[in-house]
Amino acid sequence: MPHITVGTENSAAIEIHYEDHGSGQPILLIHGYPLNGASWEKQERVLLHAGYRVITYDRRGFGKSSQPTVGYDTFAADLNALLVHLDLSDVVLVGFSMGTGEVTRYLGTYGSARVSKAVLMGTIPPFLLKTGDNPDGVDGAVFDEIKAAVLQDRPAYFKSFLDNFYNVDMLGGTRISEQAWQNSFVVAIGASPYAAHACIDTWLTDFRGDLPKIDVPTLLLHGDADRILPYAVTAARLPGLIKDLTVVTVEGGPHNIAWTHPDEVNEALLAFLSK
Repeated sequence: MPHITVGTENSAAIEIHYEDHGSGQPILLIHGYPLNGASWEKQERVLLHAGYRVITYDRRGFGKSSQPTVGYDTFAADLNALLVHLDLSDVVLVGFSMGTGEVTRYLGTYGSARVSKAVLMGTIPPFLLKTGDNPDGVDGAVFDEIKAAVLQDRPAYFKSFLDNFYNVDMLGGTRISEQAWQNSFVVAIGASPYAAHACIDTWLTDFRGDLPKIDVPTLLLHGDADRILPYAVTAARLPGLIKDLTVVTVEGGPHNIAWTHPDEVNEALLAFLSK
């Protein structure tokens, strides 16, 4: 099982599991909460067929990676460790949901020497939390309620979360099967209970200082029916904050458009990569 060590907790190594397949220009896919690297299956096969090298990894606390109780403010550093370990250059960073935070913070902190393009899908940036200088954000009480729900009954919370993740009431049985939903639920439950709670605070990161530092062509993909990260408070605010931004809005798309609308996502992704 390929992995890298990114730290320690007491006597145990903290290991990040990754998969590295194909050849050609590297595309690094960063999964969303509460999934893992395998959630990119509808993109991975298409990218491999198109001649790209495809790398996925499991964020700490998720999938086959270690489940520590530390380091949930070091996701960009974990990403950097993987890029350095694989000595990647000319890489395209593709982040979904929480993964858009890694992409944005990485470029804002480490720069673009290794990166040629970026993709933000179901974006968290620019800044979710409502504050005095961010009146269009979401009230902090909402996130307090989410954290309380995770602590009270994590499985019940994930049931509600995933229903809205896929807009099951609208798309169930057509774009998301019961079996695919159940698979996501099993993956979510398999994640670290500590990470399920700790990651919520990271959603409130202020990325407004990072966005002007992004100096590579960037693709924004977002569903206009996203209930997890509503379009109006996320994607709609990015134009003008990133220098070279291409926006593709998926009509009727829920949060996880990579699964429910793979044709639209893959077409936009391949077109962007070929520019």
